[in-house]
Amino acid sequence: MPETKEPEQTDIKLPDPEFMGRSMADIAARSQRLVNDWLKRQAQEGVSLDPLNVGGAFLEMTAKLLANPTVLMRAQMGLWKDYMTLWQNTTRRMLGEVAEPVIQSDPKDKRFVDPAWQQNEVFDFIKQSYLLSARYINDVIGKVDGLPPKTAQKIDFYARQFINALSPSNFLLTNPEVLRRTRESGGENLVRGLNNLLNDLEQGRGNLRIKMTDTEAFKVGGNIAVADGQVVFQNELMQLIQYTPTTAKVHARPLVIFPPWINKFYILDLRPKNSLVRYLVSQGHTVFMVSWVNPDASLAGKNFDDYMVEGVFAALDAIEKATETREVNAIGYCLGGTLLAATLAYMKARGDDRVKSATFLVTLTDFSDAGELGVFIDEEQLSTLEERMQRRGYLEGNEMATTFNMLRANDLIWSFVVNNYLLGKEPFPFDLLYWNSDATRMPPAMHSFYLRNMYQKNLLSQPGGLSMKGVPVDLRKIDIPVYFLSCREDHIAPWTSTYRGARLFSGKARFVLAASGHIAGVVNPPEGGKYNHFINDALPDTADAWVEGATEVAGSWWPDWQHWVAGLDHSKVPARIPGEGLQAIEPAPGTYVTVRA
Repeated sequence: MPETKEPEQTDIKLPDPEFMGRSMADIAARSQRLVNDWLKRQAQEGVSLDPLNVGGAFLEMTAKLLANPTVLMRAQMGLWKDYMTLWQNTTRRMLGEVAEPVIQSDPKDKRFVDPAWQQNEVFDFIKQSYLLSARYINDVIGKVDGLPPKTAQKIDFYARQFINALSPSNFLLTNPEVLRRTRESGGENLVRGLNNLLNDLEQGRGNLRIKMTDTEAFKVGGNIAVADGQVVFQNELMQLIQYTPTTAKVHARPLVIFPPWINKFYILDLRPKNSLVRYLVSQGHTVFMVSWVNPDASLAGKNFDDYMVEGVFAALDAIEKATETREVNAIGYCLGGTLLAATLAYMKARGDDRVKSATFLVTLTDFSDAGELGVFIDEEQLSTLEERMQRRGYLEGNEMATTFNMLRANDLIWSFVVNNYLLGKEPFPFDLLYWNSDATRMPPAMHSFYLRNMYQKNLLSQPGGLSMKGVPVDLRKIDIPVYFLSCREDHIAPWTSTYRGARLFSGKARFVLAASGHIAGVVNPPEGGKYNHFINDALPDTADAWVEGATEVAGSWWPDWQHWVAGLDHSKVPARIPGEGLQAIEPAPGTYVTVRA
């Protein structure tokens, strides 16, 4: 009797009919509800078809290209030649021969790490076709003459957004990892991904709010922002936290930190292992932290002056009462640093000398080159933004978050599109991304003043160009010691721009350049052994000259800063306990920080 063969095993999974039926019925109902709600909201808000004013920039570029078609023809000929070579090489590979790639992806590009992008001829062809097209687009827009610098910057930025969006890794049929997962799961990954997409749309009330991390894995005051302390003062705009000392003696001058109100303060106190707050306390500082309110429409009229008066000055007054000490050292982070600089100039004009040293972490004071954020600062966009803020009474937190995410779209947008919606996975718990998604709102009066006077007009860097409470201010008259920490890969505060700002001050300035970006370069504990930094005791005329004379130092910049600030005043006093000078209101991190947008 002939031997019966067992059917071959396959890794193809048939979908569960009950699961699929339930899921699709739920998806249909939720989708209809979302679309109806979104259409009503668009009609009520009168949304512009081109709120970012991109169309005009590309029309201007097209006109320049048509006026000089030679550039376009040469680029097209080059692309045609590269495509012909790619076709030939792919054919040779399919016949078993070896052929060198026409174009290579960046080894750091995580989109093409799956082995199939190299090993499979079809996917290798798709990848190289995309890379050639991307290079062609960049070449064409880079060679258009006669465009105003701001227009050219906008075209370059949005062309890259377009290129990133069209990556084959972002689509089901051209991503080998997604195809493999779909085959193995019988398509359940796509159903789960669609559910994830609908969840994100529901969270954003019709706008896509991509979930970057497991939000249930973290709790502010539970497993992040857990440094021990007390809220000792509060007003409409902020709570002031005083942290519990861990040394018997402390530096005589208290230390106050002004974080940006675009984000929440606990980036400096994420977890014990990477908490700058804990490090500062361990080094003998009496640390005070400003925790800004997450404003609603009732605070729409708060302006930049209010953040100075009810933020900086209120904190200084409270610290004097809490410690019976008038002199302080101050740290400003990003926008908090810009506010600190403007306030110091105002204090100098008024003869107020309470702040004895200032540290600026990734802070712009000269906005002549604000990097890619300048793409969003033109009259059309600002007017549209102001109209939207006035209508609501605030700027939505997720709108600011989207702007920052676009600066690193492949890492902060498209990687999550693939993971959450195509692979159908849940995002990994990550404290930094939890903080990044914990957005804050902006009061219209303050935000409009900041964007127009800093980013658009660059008034803070001009002597007397900016007025605070009616007093013209001049950064050049600030003569206290200052420490500037910038980051080499910072997309938000480009280090060459922060360097120009550091040279505006008349006091002795120390400039330090850390590796990595706006967050990771700052939150870099010594124990982590991660990113190095560069030091140079001189402050030459240009950033290039500073780099040429700089020395690379392994590890964190935190010990360098501690050595600098400790050298300004060696006196010590008994440790100050929160609640002894000012009555404690509630335990750190307080309630202001827990309000979500």
